[in-house]
Amino acid sequence: MTTYAFPPPVQPSVPVEGSEAAFPVRRVLCVGRNYAAHRAEMGGDERDPPFFFAKPADAIAPLMNDVPYPPRTTDLHHEIELVVALKSGGADIAVDDALDHVFGYAVGVDLTRRDLQGAAKAKGQPWEAGKAFDFSAPISAIRPVADATLDGAIWLTVNGVQRQTGLVSDMIWNIPEIIAEASKLWTLAAGDLIFTGTPEGVSAVVRGDQIAGEVDGVGALAFTLV
Repeated sequence: MTTYAFPPPVQPSVPVEGSEAAFPVRRVLCVGRNYAAHRAEMGGDERDPPFFFAKPADAIAPLMNDVPYPPRTTDLHHEIELVVALKSGGADIAVDDALDHVFGYAVGVDLTRRDLQGAAKAKGQPWEAGKAFDFSAPISAIRPVADATLDGAIWLTVNGVQRQTGLVSDMIWNIPEIIAEASKLWTLAAGDLIFTGTPEGVSAVVRGDQIAGEVDGVGALAFTLV
């Protein structure tokens, strides 16, 4: 039995719909620019292969009514996303086998300190400070695969005004392809969450803004920036 120098941190987890059991989060991977219109608005080429960045597991903010506005930014952006939760994994997963590893789906928001991200990118520096901060990944409960459908809309409003809208089918790289590509870079495992990209319409939010988002057939989330 291992003896620790101090009590280990609490295991980050996300509630599972219809269950008292929680989904333990191992790591959080995110796909950048996976909707053509968003890729265009961010200055990318839609022919580019997918790229990934990561958030720490403790960046997730499950079912939080109030999400703190992060420090050191004056340009915080919202990005609504479909999230894939894995029950198993491996390396070099075939596209045809990828969905066998999915436990369920959730709705997430990738909050981004755009000013810090932009400054880091301009200097050729890593941009974790722009993406991987505390409470930067609000997330809904996970809906198990058997209860989810993925043929509908994805959208986000701020103070009741629609900011982002699209279709899950608008993704450049679909879910099996994302899993397969990620497994070429990491050995995936149960507990991994993959944020699959955001449609166009990302923009700034401020303290007091009420943010609500939904993926048809998967779920919804809502929170206030405080």
